[in-house]
Amino acid sequence: MDKMILTRMEYYGYHGVFEEERKLGQRFYVDLELELDLSEAGRTDQLETTINYAEIHEKVKEVVEKKSFKLIEALAECIASVLLDAYTGVHVLTVRVTKPHPPFDIHFQGVTVELRRTRK
Repeated sequence: MDKMILTRMEYYGYHGVFEEERKLGQRFYVDLELELDLSEAGRTDQLETTINYAEIHEKVKEVVEKKSFKLIEALAECIASVLLDAYTGVHVLTVRVTKPHPPFDIHFQGVTVELRRTRK
């Protein structure tokens, strides 16, 4: 199966267990892997035969920047649901959400959750 991969899309959202995270907000990164048939797009060179990745970016932005979740697991699940509902040609979707600076008193570059959903 072919893949469309979108990496390190950056958004500002209001997600977290702590109240100040949901009030002040913070940066989040989203990576996507969409498994779908890209052969017609490759043959025809026509946008309408594929998925417009600028449109995907806007759909993810709508979820990350306009909703609020305590857990990035729930954020990732919502992104997956929105994209699978919108793009029926996607057979498998992998969503990675990274919180680059979690508010802990320990030092690491961030936390990432990854989920993989298959169309039923």
